[in-house]
Amino acid sequence: MLLGRTANGLYWMHRYLERTENTARLIDAGLRVALTGGSEPGDVWSSVLQSAGIDEAFAQAHEEANARTVTDFMLRDTRNPSSVLSAMETARNNGRMVRTALTREVWESLNEAWMNLCKSLVRPVPDNRMPVALEQIKREIAHIRGAFEGTMLRDERFDFSRLGTYVERADNTARILDVKYYVLLPGATWVGSALDTHQWESILRSVSAHRAYRWIYDVQYKPTNIADFLILNRRMPRSLAFCYTNIAENLAYLANDYGIRHECHETANAMLAQLNAARITDIFDQGLHEFLTGFVRENNKLGAEIAESYRFY
Repeated sequence: MLLGRTANGLYWMHRYLERTENTARLIDAGLRVALTGGSEPGDVWSSVLQSAGIDEAFAQAHEEANARTVTDFMLRDTRNPSSVLSAMETARNNGRMVRTALTREVWESLNEAWMNLCKSLVRPVPDNRMPVALEQIKREIAHIRGAFEGTMLRDERFDFSRLGTYVERADNTARILDVKYYVLLPGATWVGSALDTHQWESILRSVSAHRAYRWIYDVQYKPTNIADFLILNRRMPRSLAFCYTNIAENLAYLANDYGIRHECHETANAMLAQLNAARITDIFDQGLHEFLTGFVRENNKLGAEIAESYRFY
């Protein structure tokens, strides 16, 4: 049986790697929504901070939420434990702690990514360089993920790593979707308008799902279709249903390996069953914001149960 300390290191290494990438995606979502107009820039960036759950920490460091202050806080500020630099350093520290549980290729790609991002983010990123900086972050994480998928043995080390990835990814997809609902349109009459549709399209692009969406829905940018794609489509690798399919699968592998099931297994299976049975029209009737905040709460509960069940201490 894998030591709890090693399982903890692998789990959190991958959570923070996923958080690094998704912080970049959340900034991208804010930039795209801000470009649509129709909302005050301060409202857009306040919504990004709220969705990331760092609005209180930001308020202690800055007086005004704008593109410059928010992006710098989310990319470089070490006072923010979820900033790209902070998250990447935490991922590397966890990786170093469990280095013998990683292949050489995974460790080297992780260490190289950390060094590259420290170098590129040593100074504030100017507006005209922001898209390049965000793409570099996503590319560095993709290199690590490729090394991991291509070289790691499919054993309990792999399972704990994947749990970290998908628990974090589910949280962040829900938060990126919720950006749209924190950003108030000018009025109720704008719902269903070209502005509303363009903001939804921006959310799709921020999770690299624009082309995949068109393969299924052609060019019909409907809010219900986009939300369905990112919540319930089990083939979309950033959807909530896809994440929970993988979470349940990896927890099942651990149950088979260890010969015991825990509360986290029941929670994951219940959430997967809820997603499999859900219809997007029912979610919209309930309220998308309410659904997403409830999902984030239950996802956090699952993370705590995994840590307790497998003794992450």
